[in-house]
Amino acid sequence: MSLTSILSAEDIENAVKDCQAPDSFCHKKFFGLCGLSSKTPQEVQNVFQILDEDNSGYLQESELKFFLQRFVPGARTLTETETKSFISAADDDSDGRIGAEEFQMIVLS
Repeated sequence: MSLTSILSAEDIENAVKDCQAPDSFCHKKFFGLCGLSSKTPQEVQNVFQILDEDNSGYLQESELKFFLQRFVPGARTLTETETKSFISAADDDSDGRIGAEEFQMIVLS
């Protein structure tokens, strides 16, 4: 399964273009622009599984740094500030990583 089997390639491209400048990534805006926030909980879960490169059940800081590159190869990496902000926005149990349920909550809220 690929991200473009769930999300439109054009929407993904537009979402990544919107946050090209360092420190311009806003997860809520990104999820809206790429269409993820309007998907079903199962579709969001499928996207999470694609993003969870090591199949640990969590998105760790190292995976989130390359978050945009999972959508568009060659996209920029997230800055440390963006990565930490993303984690803190979703990490309800304060374990320093984003679980599948936490990801679903932040995407669909």
